[in-house]
Amino acid sequence: QVQFVESGGGLVQPGGSLRLSCAASGFAFSSYELSWYRQAPGKEREFVASISPGGRSTNYADSVKGRFTIFRDDVKQWMHLQMNSLKPEDTAVYYCHARFAANDYWGQGTQVIVSS
Repeated sequence: QVQFVESGGGLVQPGGSLRLSCAASGFAFSSYELSWYRQAPGKEREFVASISPGGRSTNYADSVKGRFTIFRDDVKQWMHLQMNSLKPEDTAVYYCHARFAANDYWGQGTQVIVSS
């Protein structure tokens, strides 16, 4: 079955960096667009970044442009999110996501806390 496992979250000071990772299995990884979403306490889940099959194109939420970079390894079936210049408003649970066969698939999430 389709499975995503996120890792790399933690506590970081404002201005710091983290790299999130998402290990995927159970589907044709290289054929699909992949995304990161996040959900802050008391807020709806929101789009962060996406990457096309093969990594040819990427898309970012305005709030993270220039600070976050999404990339993928289709051989190892990993997706990553490099997060730099972190701000307290980046605090959230981060989820990897894919949509295919009219279904949405999500990981369990990894917590990121940006605080001094």
